[in-house]
Amino acid sequence: MVIGILGLLLAVVGCANEITGTALPDPTRVPLSVASDGYGIVAGFDDAPAQIEIFTEPQCRHCADLQADFGDQLAYLISVGSLQVTYRPLTFMDDDYDGYSSKVANAMFLATQPPVSGAAADGSQFQRFVEELWASQDSGGQPFTADELREMASAAGMSDTVADSVAGDREAVDVAEMEEANFGYLFDIDPLQTGTPTVYDLQAGEKLDIYDDDWLDELVTS
Repeated sequence: MVIGILGLLLAVVGCANEITGTALPDPTRVPLSVASDGYGIVAGFDDAPAQIEIFTEPQCRHCADLQADFGDQLAYLISVGSLQVTYRPLTFMDDDYDGYSSKVANAMFLATQPPVSGAAADGSQFQRFVEELWASQDSGGQPFTADELREMASAAGMSDTVADSVAGDREAVDVAEMEEANFGYLFDIDPLQTGTPTVYDLQAGEKLDIYDDDWLDELVTS
């Protein structure tokens, strides 16, 4: 009987123990953050040897082709630390600042923000979310509904709380300011052919030829 009581006391004491110190981030979790200027979404590790910016418009069919052709490879390279991608959304195909492209751009930024409970999405999930968004593209159509955004976020592996946040109508970015800033960056890269998709090599400081089937392989092996 005494042994039983002692065992019970030990169990209670053990469950009540507290561990002091600061929790460290999971080193295997792929980072996801907002760019320092506030108008890009950065997926991947800061020490990735290859780093690019992708200028993309949610209603651009060529942008959808880019994700269909290279999205899985982008996701893999981001997850293994070989590539960091900064997405810079544009909304020039919208008739106003609350249309289809604006809704998608805002949802992308919502994914970077931790919900009330739990963590935000990670970089790998974000890349999958981008693939889902462009695979479901309805250029010129109505903005995605909350349920559609939630389903795409869940399909990308995001938690229920993140998916609910992405589906919300909270403003995560000033779309007008984002459009002006990102279009300015895009114009500086190529003032003659200022369009989407444009992929810019941040390390080499040059626009990449994404119509070369081997552009991504050459980028990460150079």
